[in-house]
Amino acid sequence: MTENGAPSFGIKDKLGYMFGDFGNDFTFILSSSFMLKFYTDVMGIEAAVVGLLMMAARFVDAVTDVTMGQIVDRSKPTGEGKFKPWIKRMCGPVAIASFLIYQSGLADLPYGVKVLWMTVTYILWGSIFYTSINIPYGSMASAVSPDPKDRADLSTWRTIGATLAGLVIGVGTPMFAYETVNGNTVLSGPRMTLIAGVFSVLAVVCYLLCFKLVRERVEVPANNTKLNIAHLFKSLVTNRPLLGIIAAAIALLLATLTMQGMSGYVFPNYYGNAAAQSTSSLTGSLAVLVICAPLAAKLSEKYGKKELSVASCLAAAGIYLVCLIVHPQNAFVYVAFFTLAYVGFGFFNTVIWAMITDVIDDAEVKSGVREDGTIYSVYSFARKLGQALSAGMTGALLSLIGYTNATAFEPEVTERIFKLSCIAPLVGFGLVALFLIGLYPLDKKRVEANVAELARRRGK
Repeated sequence: MTENGAPSFGIKDKLGYMFGDFGNDFTFILSSSFMLKFYTDVMGIEAAVVGLLMMAARFVDAVTDVTMGQIVDRSKPTGEGKFKPWIKRMCGPVAIASFLIYQSGLADLPYGVKVLWMTVTYILWGSIFYTSINIPYGSMASAVSPDPKDRADLSTWRTIGATLAGLVIGVGTPMFAYETVNGNTVLSGPRMTLIAGVFSVLAVVCYLLCFKLVRERVEVPANNTKLNIAHLFKSLVTNRPLLGIIAAAIALLLATLTMQGMSGYVFPNYYGNAAAQSTSSLTGSLAVLVICAPLAAKLSEKYGKKELSVASCLAAAGIYLVCLIVHPQNAFVYVAFFTLAYVGFGFFNTVIWAMITDVIDDAEVKSGVREDGTIYSVYSFARKLGQALSAGMTGALLSLIGYTNATAFEPEVTERIFKLSCIAPLVGFGLVALFLIGLYPLDKKRVEANVAELARRRGK
């Protein structure tokens, strides 16, 4: 038992935190992997238009994310905690909004109406409801335990939850969502609508399990200082660790979400093999679960989270460079490269959430004020920006290479699809490593010094 009478940190917290990101990614991974494909191939909207929406929505997030962070920081702890209540409140709205995005029954409506529907439902899901549940969920890690090792464990279990969601979505969706029409592998609109509904229900179940199992042990008082936008902006833009992790996060999502998004094109269009898309998701997810999850906390404790992450992403970039040069003609050889890259960047992706708590600790050491919600909201906005940039870039590049419903299987277009599927993650993972080396100062030595200083201030 802890000093405040709560049960000690243990497996229930880890499982509960895992279910939280499981719930998040039932809608997030579905959006990043299949929304562009759904609206281009089923709804008949140009890829550039879908990508532009995803980028434009991030300007809305610039307001909603930071606003939600301020709301969380200023909220008073309740008997259920400071962060947990938001998960219960918002799990229903985020699931419903996600389901509404994938309504294939609207495919015959006028083009402008379809664009309007896509815009409204996507902003409701991502900028409003997803924000209102994801920021409290991410900020909650600091309140579950003050121990850096426990937080690293939470980061690992969060990654396990995301990986399991990716496994279910990445393996299951291609198996059921595609059908063969005139000899071509195409996405079925009605099946996607059904799949989105099932995933929305599962998301709610996972969120409620998170709410039930996780306990907040560290009381985080409400921040009642008067909001000064100029001071807030100055403190954020001068926070080098935050800027470094933001730059790395944007590059990471540029790489990983482009990998996921291009899978919906490189496998069915270039290789003509939707089954290989399912296999790539299966092997990539299993690699993270079997290799990265068990080793990440141990390796980061020994070498440091920053040090592990740099090596991890350089390895992933090198793997995609080799894939581009080898240019495999067999879909399952490409799957092998895809899986190796997953192992490469998987270590960074596993510890990144613990790195955010390191950033929060570092800011508290410097200022004496703890702002979990605000810092996490800024980081959350950066992740969404990375998501938007990858979707926008993918949509724009697909349009640039001439991808339309009419040209989707022309040899010149499919060859360009393959090259995009290698070059984008190669550049993205290389940038992650460079940003961590050049901008992010929280190496193993500094993190340990911050933990010791905060423990001294708290009398422990």
